[in-house]
Amino acid sequence: MPCLNPGESACLEAGAAVQAQGGRAPEIMIVAGEASGEMYGAELVRALQTQRPDLRFCGMGGREMAVAGVELLADAARLAVVGIVEIFSRLSDILAARRALITRIRTRRPALLILIDYPDFNLLLARFAKKLGIPVLYYISPQIWAWRKRRVHTIGRLVDCVAVILPFEEELYTRHGYQAHFVGHPLLDRVRVELPRQEMLQRLGVAGDRPVVGLLPGSRGREVQTLLPVFLETAARLASSLPTAPIFLLPQASTISRELLDACGLAAVQTRLDIRVLDQDRYSVMAACDAALAASGTVTLELALLRVPTVAAYRLSCHTYWLAKLIIRTLPLFTLPNLILGQALIPELLQDRVQPETLLACIQPLLTPSPAREAMLAGFDEVKTRLGQPGAAQRTAALALQMMEENP
Repeated sequence: MPCLNPGESACLEAGAAVQAQGGRAPEIMIVAGEASGEMYGAELVRALQTQRPDLRFCGMGGREMAVAGVELLADAARLAVVGIVEIFSRLSDILAARRALITRIRTRRPALLILIDYPDFNLLLARFAKKLGIPVLYYISPQIWAWRKRRVHTIGRLVDCVAVILPFEEELYTRHGYQAHFVGHPLLDRVRVELPRQEMLQRLGVAGDRPVVGLLPGSRGREVQTLLPVFLETAARLASSLPTAPIFLLPQASTISRELLDACGLAAVQTRLDIRVLDQDRYSVMAACDAALAASGTVTLELALLRVPTVAAYRLSCHTYWLAKLIIRTLPLFTLPNLILGQALIPELLQDRVQPETLLACIQPLLTPSPAREAMLAGFDEVKTRLGQPGAAQRTAALALQMMEENP
């Protein structure tokens, strides 16, 4: 038999797989319900395509997953809400998306179901797939360490394997006898600075002696509505307290319109504060900041990887907050870098503590060399070490393919 080159061999293997599926390539369903989840989902799809070009994909997500080659059966943007109470405003969209995905599972029986976070929605799909004998991989575990701790058993019963991205999560599952693998954090592959700080500041026309402060009020409308006004008032007080006029950089999330930013107070303060709204080179813009005010969430981990001292804040609606207090475990910390280290590295302000005077007192010591700033930067270096090595999508893809081989 003649020798085959790697490309010919891959083609033969792909053809054999298609024949095994009755002339149709194996299909994976992948479901993400939020912007960060669908970003990670797109990376995972590309990693799977590299290892198995014959695979087909369907599921729920957004533009990034569609570009990666996923046939979208439901649009995740129509389901994106924050809080327990707010879910009811999107209930019809949530139910329609669930019906579309279940119909596809029943009629086409994917070779594998991959779920990304979004637990209350995704665990219903896992239950349905489990009844049909379809293997389930959960990529990016729900935050069982924060609330509904006993849900670890629900996930363990319904999911064949969990690929976790935070170092302490693997032990939470294995302690109860469930299969979990720490694959590293996908942000290690994404957070890259294209333009050095000085080059970015030169492009913006900013003198080197001016303090640069980031304003990152979130990627959801409600986050911006609750946090941006207080961030802007803090910015005004900070500008009045510094001997050199600061510049404020606001990286605009793709999910947030300029009209919303202006309605939340930006237009009114730009006449007296130097605030630049930027929608490109996000990580280079963030890395150019001396310090930042940020919504608690993934962005705090991005800032930690970029070594930008940060103050984290968050507000929920009153109803959501009080309902959450009934079911969330008492956590001394809620910001990702703090949870990874197990200590209060980043100042955390929640609900009524999100006030201009409190934010101002927290961020001022971080703008210039100080023990607080140096301790935070050293902590960020430790956070990066604990997150493992780049390549989370590739390691998760390898797990997915192994599961498919074990469940032909």
